[in-house]
Amino acid sequence: MFDEFLLDSSPSRAPVLGGTHWAICFGAGAVGFLLVFFGLPMLFVPPETKVLLAQAVIFGAAPFFFQALFLCYIYADSRHSGLGGTWVWMIITFFLSVVGFLFYLIYSAAKTDNWKRATIPIAYIIECIIVGGMILVPLIYTDALPKGQLMTFLVAPPPPPPPPPPPVAAAPVKAVHRVTAEDIMRAPTVIPKTIERIKDEPEPLQSAAVGVVGGVPGGMPGGSPGGVLGSIISSAASAPPPPPPPKATTPKRIRVGGQVESAKLIFRPQPEYPPLAKMARIQGTVRLEAIISRDGTIQDLKVVSGHPLLVKSAIEAVQRWRYQPTLLNGEPVEVVTEVDVIFNLAE
Repeated sequence: MFDEFLLDSSPSRAPVLGGTHWAICFGAGAVGFLLVFFGLPMLFVPPETKVLLAQAVIFGAAPFFFQALFLCYIYADSRHSGLGGTWVWMIITFFLSVVGFLFYLIYSAAKTDNWKRATIPIAYIIECIIVGGMILVPLIYTDALPKGQLMTFLVAPPPPPPPPPPPVAAAPVKAVHRVTAEDIMRAPTVIPKTIERIKDEPEPLQSAAVGVVGGVPGGMPGGSPGGVLGSIISSAASAPPPPPPPKATTPKRIRVGGQVESAKLIFRPQPEYPPLAKMARIQGTVRLEAIISRDGTIQDLKVVSGHPLLVKSAIEAVQRWRYQPTLLNGEPVEVVTEVDVIFNLAE
């Protein structure tokens, strides 16, 4: 039908476009392809080879081919039908392209009184424009993905908290040995291997008064019987007793394994399974680091690991747990431990 009404321009059904015209059209398409393929990388950043080939076909080969086809048809048809104004219509079509070609079809149909030659090509052209627009518009204007909803599923769990510092070791208690009278009077336990010779120096001249070399004239007031040895023994006997060793202080917080503290759990409400996690078939274990206060209540919770959709329900349940107070040296202390909350769809 396209050949009958567009390419046949006379009652004898002779084709308007010959082999020369088709060669000109294909040559123009090849020129347009080469211009876009080699000229586009010189003006913009060169894309990939596949993208560049597609752009050269769409924006180079196709427009040049159809523009040459319109001009060849107007040239051959106007001369074949004797309508006149060939160059005028070719100039109009060169600048207006499809619009100028449609005007020529209407003009030629009115002159030859054969409207089938114009209505069917016009219908084909309009249909091609509509179908091309329906294909290109969705490719140009794409819908963006919902970033807010995707971020709720792609957020990574927070990193685990750093381990607590090691407890400060108590300073070692140094035992203080005090010399007593018994230590002075006790015989030596080790016999020396060698005996040094002691040379006695001549004693200086002393007065007739009885006393000790280097003593105080007249003696020490309040001296005790027995002389110097007696004073040493009496001073050693009157020394105060050593102070008692310091009492070890009880730490305020200790770290205990999760299995040890689970035995002291006296109130454990089960967590509610999140509806969204149940619909997505998500299950697993949420591990929390908990600080149990002295009265057995949960003081603080930190997430160690677990799926983001299960963390909130696990925290709400563990905050209501109650433990027996942990005693150390008879005093209640705070406990740092890890708690595992298991979510299983089979339960």
